[in-house]
Amino acid sequence: MTILARLAEKSWDAASDSEIDSQIDRPSAVAVGLTVYFAVAMVMFSLLTAAYLMRMGLHTAMGHDGGDWAPMPDPPLLWINSAVLLVSSFAWEISRRMAARGRHGQAIGASVAGAALGLCFLVGQWLLWRHYQAAGYDLSANPANAFFYLLTALHGCHIIGGLVAAGRVLIGGNLRHIRLCAVYWHFLLVIWLLLAGLLVST
Repeated sequence: MTILARLAEKSWDAASDSEIDSQIDRPSAVAVGLTVYFAVAMVMFSLLTAAYLMRMGLHTAMGHDGGDWAPMPDPPLLWINSAVLLVSSFAWEISRRMAARGRHGQAIGASVAGAALGLCFLVGQWLLWRHYQAAGYDLSANPANAFFYLLTALHGCHIIGGLVAAGRVLIGGNLRHIRLCAVYWHFLLVIWLLLAGLLVST
């Protein structure tokens, strides 16, 4: 009976079951793309950070009187913007948890709040630029200024990309993609805190 039972088995059914299992375990193309994006962004910001530190080290080696490196001050708006981005990331985390529990309305509401705070962060960064320019810290004044504008501009572009993705998720109402948006926003928060810490400490 055992041999007959084995002969009666349909091998294609087992194959189809394994294919279904592999499809279930396989990550989505969006998740894979986001992982690749994180890797590329980390490399880019790491290289810029290394260039920043090397350029600052050149000034230190030349002495304070022989270099052209002049660190920028830290206005309160810098910390306000950081707090806004932190709350935005927190709102996205709430949205992710609500989406995991199937609470569609609360997830969408928290996503809207997170995206709105992200937009406020961008406006705050623009105001920070205006503040520095009014104080005479132009882009071409010294290398420290140039690095500040470059790093914050690149980070701002990533924020804009996140807002575009958030808009598509909110329009489509796809709760699965809310989790990816939350992860993306947490990544941007970590990058910004590292950049802000670098700029403030140097």
